[in-house]
Amino acid sequence: MTNQYYDVIFAGAGVMGCAIATHLLQRDNQLKIALIEKDLTYRYSSTVLSDGNSRVQFNVKENIQMSLYALEVLKTFAEDMTVAGEVPDVAFRQQGNLFLTDEAGRAEVEAGLALQQSLGCNVSWLTPSEAKEIYPLLNVADGLFVGATFGRDDGTMLPQAVLEAYKKKAVALGAELIEAEVTAVHHQNGQVTGVQLKSGEVLQAGIVVNSAGAWGTQLAKTCGVEIPMEPVMRQVYIVETAVQPEKVLPLLLLPSGTYIIHEGHGVFMTAHSFADDPITTTDFSWQRHKFEDRIWPELAEFMPAFDSLRVVDGWAGLYAVNTFDGNAILGEWPELRGFYLVNGFSGHGFQQCHAVGRYLAECILGQPPTLDLSIFSPRRILENAPVFENKQKII
Repeated sequence: MTNQYYDVIFAGAGVMGCAIATHLLQRDNQLKIALIEKDLTYRYSSTVLSDGNSRVQFNVKENIQMSLYALEVLKTFAEDMTVAGEVPDVAFRQQGNLFLTDEAGRAEVEAGLALQQSLGCNVSWLTPSEAKEIYPLLNVADGLFVGATFGRDDGTMLPQAVLEAYKKKAVALGAELIEAEVTAVHHQNGQVTGVQLKSGEVLQAGIVVNSAGAWGTQLAKTCGVEIPMEPVMRQVYIVETAVQPEKVLPLLLLPSGTYIIHEGHGVFMTAHSFADDPITTTDFSWQRHKFEDRIWPELAEFMPAFDSLRVVDGWAGLYAVNTFDGNAILGEWPELRGFYLVNGFSGHGFQQCHAVGRYLAECILGQPPTLDLSIFSPRRILENAPVFENKQKII
């Protein structure tokens, strides 16, 4: 670590930190930026443990706009992120997202669909029989759902490939990547002054970005900032079935919030966020019985072919759950100058890294935003003005 003073320090070099750093350096290549990451293997990183889905099916206009921007970015991402001849391949697979709805959620889903379509999204309403044409495994005889929305441009990709692309680009543009743990944010007279590392070393900066993901709540507390965010462990399961669809099926979201991603052949990935999921930053275990007792019966009900399957793998990762309203907390904390938050994405952050990277860079540089995301400002927490996505449980 040659420099002890930086213009911007990122506490966390996951996809958010690296995307913001990339956008900052693309706008001002003279900036001295430190990307500090406690574990550069990213073993427990929420980015890497993400399912890698991207969707335009949101109910808040700005969330939809972020996803539309992501689709534009992904068209030229490989070319734009090429470093020294190394071309990233994020394997973006636009198999579509099929979201089923029951009668209780129908009105809200239809309102969301109207907003999505008004913004130019390629999403349409399907009847149960039309949904079955796209997803032949579905049970439409028992009235389990009244319809579905199908986002044709939605899909999945490799989250680690996106992270590595932004990280390598940021470093190529001049960011310093440091493997260390930030233990405290220093401040004086209402202004951030830098960070302290676990080693005891102090790095100075007038701007510190809390990009620590699920660990961000504790980091914020070190400078007196209380953010309504909990690190919640979510378990994912890989199952193998006897069914062999001819082509890759869309991501399927059931009305309860359970989702299933077809990986190819008879292999599927599935998960559900439960109210009693553990709050932790240290437990990354996964339990087969949770799938067998609470997810499998529902899968078999909606897709009878899933009555017989085999759990072949699984993992656990952390959601940084915003307990205030479930949406991102973006921007400078009003009561501490230079302390920027990029926290609380509640499970849908990965897909928003492109727009958030651009927006936070513009905020830090004092530039007018290309896409105004001030609706997600931390100020809303102090003013008790929540921005709710919807009542439905969504990935």
